[in-house]
Amino acid sequence: MIFILKESLKLISRAKFSFILSLISTSISVILIVSSVSLLVVSDHIQSRIKKNISINIFLEEPITVQRIEDIKKHLGESSSFRKIIYIDKEKAAENFIKETGEDFRKILDYNPLPSSFRIYLKEEYAESDSMKNIIISIEKIDGVEEVVYQHEFINKLLTQINSVKKYIFIITAALVLISIYIVYSTMQLIINSKYEELDTMKLVGAKLATIKIPIILNGIFIGVFAGLISLSLFYFLFYYLDLFMGSFGIKDFYKPYYLLVIICVGPIISVLVSVVSLRKVNLKI
Repeated sequence: MIFILKESLKLISRAKFSFILSLISTSISVILIVSSVSLLVVSDHIQSRIKKNISINIFLEEPITVQRIEDIKKHLGESSSFRKIIYIDKEKAAENFIKETGEDFRKILDYNPLPSSFRIYLKEEYAESDSMKNIIISIEKIDGVEEVVYQHEFINKLLTQINSVKKYIFIITAALVLISIYIVYSTMQLIINSKYEELDTMKLVGAKLATIKIPIILNGIFIGVFAGLISLSLFYFLFYYLDLFMGSFGIKDFYKPYYLLVIICVGPIISVLVSVVSLRKVNLKI
């Protein structure tokens, strides 16, 4: 095993140009793959945040008793579709209106025309067009509910656009993965073709097939690890600067330990697979 390890290190020292070429191609491949997968992660993250912030406003009848409000709250709390339920009384509704519009209607009117209401936030799995329609229909049937309001057209259009974008990103991701693997494969083929004389010499001195192939595969693993570290450094600085400008967006979610580990592992995995495929024609025949 030590001999094989030494041979793989000698491959790097003897063929510096090939090593650099492989490193560049593998790094490009890792960056392309991780970038495309990151786009999918980002689109899922955006969709998840939108769904979690979808709210439905339930305006109550006027006048309404405290007991009726408690009954409605209890009825809403029994539903498994809601993530959060917030009650907004008439005074709070007036404060929100003044804060959002900057106009104090109390200077003109001697009463508060705004009704009390509930604002509910849906669980992510229920934040779909069909589910929301059914939920609204059931809420409208509750005794004491005057009106149910939410941005139906805007939300549906936004979610539809995100789903469409995700489909295109998925197709692009698949294409980039294939292109990336082909880049590494082509580079590996060129390197192996340039070493055929050296491989033939090893065969003549009685080297085993494993002794010929394993150093090249280990060499590929080293290249993959270096490529992963290069890609990791680039993505770390990218996420760092994105976090400075988009901290509230949650960019930190994308450089958790497991995500960084994936970036490092992509390079060696590609290199090993490509090396094994590229070496399939290498045999002990002279």
